[in-house]
Amino acid sequence: MVVLGMLKRPLRYARSWLPPLNFITIHYLYFLATCTLATLIFWGSSTPARSVSFVDSIFLVTSAMTLAGLNTVNLSTLNTFQQFMLFFLIIIGSAIFVSAFIVHIRRSAFEKKFKVVTRARRDRTREGRSKPQNHSIGLEQQTQVTGQRNEMTSERCRDSDAFDEKPMPVTHLTFEEARHDRDGCRITSHSRARSGSSRRSFVTTPQHGRRPSFMSFEGVGVQASGLMRSPTIARLEAGETTQNLVMADSKDEETPAAPKRNSQFAGLSAIERERLGGHEYRAICLLSWLVPAYFILWQLLGALGCAAWVAINRPETARSNGLNPWWVGAFNAISAFNNSGMSLLDANMTAFQTGYYLLITMSLLILAGNTCYPVFLRLIVWTMLQIVSHLKGDAWHERAETLQFLLDHPRRCYTNLFPSQHTWWLLLSVVTLNGIDWAGFEILNIGNSKITDTLPVNVRVIDGLFQAFAVRSGGFYVVIIPTVRISLQVLYVIMMYISVYPVVITMRNSNVYEERSLGIYAENDPEGSPQEHEKPQSTASPGLLRRATSRLTSKPQQSNALFIRHQLRAQLAHDLWVIAVALFLIMIIEGHKFAENPAVYSVFNFLFEIVSGYGCVGISTGVPWDAYSFCGSWQTGSKLILCVVMLRGRHRGLPVAIDRAVLLPGEEPEGLHGEEDIKQPE
Repeated sequence: MVVLGMLKRPLRYARSWLPPLNFITIHYLYFLATCTLATLIFWGSSTPARSVSFVDSIFLVTSAMTLAGLNTVNLSTLNTFQQFMLFFLIIIGSAIFVSAFIVHIRRSAFEKKFKVVTRARRDRTREGRSKPQNHSIGLEQQTQVTGQRNEMTSERCRDSDAFDEKPMPVTHLTFEEARHDRDGCRITSHSRARSGSSRRSFVTTPQHGRRPSFMSFEGVGVQASGLMRSPTIARLEAGETTQNLVMADSKDEETPAAPKRNSQFAGLSAIERERLGGHEYRAICLLSWLVPAYFILWQLLGALGCAAWVAINRPETARSNGLNPWWVGAFNAISAFNNSGMSLLDANMTAFQTGYYLLITMSLLILAGNTCYPVFLRLIVWTMLQIVSHLKGDAWHERAETLQFLLDHPRRCYTNLFPSQHTWWLLLSVVTLNGIDWAGFEILNIGNSKITDTLPVNVRVIDGLFQAFAVRSGGFYVVIIPTVRISLQVLYVIMMYISVYPVVITMRNSNVYEERSLGIYAENDPEGSPQEHEKPQSTASPGLLRRATSRLTSKPQQSNALFIRHQLRAQLAHDLWVIAVALFLIMIIEGHKFAENPAVYSVFNFLFEIVSGYGCVGISTGVPWDAYSFCGSWQTGSKLILCVVMLRGRHRGLPVAIDRAVLLPGEEPEGLHGEEDIKQPE
């Protein structure tokens, strides 16, 4: 005991220096722990023993897990088990895989919350049976009773490891009522009949009105639906009498809900909050099978298609590397969908320059697994809604309500599903950037004999399109990078650097707890900004965030253009110093090689490799004497620095820690969610 008492103070001091345990830190722990364990297994399974060095094992495992795609050894020389390990790490390092896991965690947390609520409801029922009911209870007595109930609920919430210590509004959705069925996460008709008109549909057809402009994003994600109507009007439409309404209002005073930006709701009554939570739970139930199905089917069908094509049309290409054609095609498809860029073939995709089917299929997989994933997912949800809306029956009607809620308020439920206008903006940015890359390949290589003399015009068109899709995140290369014009290589550096920007800016611009009102990037404000002294740092505590929110609510909202510029400045500051420091340290280590061979070990080639690793792309200038990436010829210290760069780069496109879509029910900082901004009885 004495020893523990002596250690308590140092441990408390050490804990104060550790980062807070949130989504970002858990994400880092997941990657670090998985890479550490996988490195030991990968290195120990080398044949012959230690044929792959421990540093190369660290690099390959980290590169696969972070989807960077760079390789310090030729992957064809690895044994089958090591190749399968890289295959597996690519899958579990995928952003879609991680997001699907988060959806299941949030669903489980909702169900735990329903269990706590059910227990509290049963206790109230027993208490009510033991006491005579008095409908003429005074307002003062009602306040005392309600306060006691909230206190009881708060005590039960403290006993559950899924919630905070703040009082939780009691919901009339029991756990059994909220359970989903196998067909579509619906609430059973039996439960709906028991709850009567209070369980009436909560999300209705949006009212017509002035729609926001395409680029303004003002009010995106908020629809003037039944959620915004007065509960009194909703009950009148349900057929309730005026006398019933008076009695109901005497028990639970309700106010009309006032919508805020980005699916936040202020002024919700307790019942409206409960219904909102029920719809959010059903939407998460839908995502809990839709996202895994998307993740599995795309890869399964893509792997079958690519593997069959390689086995039928180009089996000799795989066998020349001592590989099975089916395995080569499947590995390429999985690598393409997860935007890794790793290929078992030493020649990467240059061996398939004329394979139109393979190039087009892998291009589609690259889009589906990364830059266009939010676009495709929203299209799937919208298509499902169009189909379900035409089917009759209460069950189909409820599923349509869930799909409509998910389309209207996507960022309450999922990180990579955006409102309509944000999705269109993301699609426009993807088309624009890929179009620039495609045009750059075709135009800047005019007169380049290394390209024009070896590739016919029709082949150059398809190859240029594939390279455009791959250069921003896919990581494959269909031509040898040093053979293209230096101007095109510079364009590729820029595109690899900004590869994550369209998605991450859309994600943060559509965040329900919008950063512009929380001062998340206040540390990057220009010096002398009038609001600089009032905004917290990005690592601020929830209490500081609450104080900042209360100060900023009275200020006019920043314009959308200013917010985007603010994010760009913040992202540049977040990225540039990492690349600059890494380049400086690596050039110190590799300086003697630059002196011996400045053409191969040029500063630009080092910069190209670092940006490719930081952007988690995987394209490399390579070396003239072998097929592995340029970093394969580096010293041990340089490889380890690039591993750190890849880990850092993998985490730059994540949602912020207070993004509602990564928070558990009851985990939200107090005062940051509109639907909870109702005073509880004292």
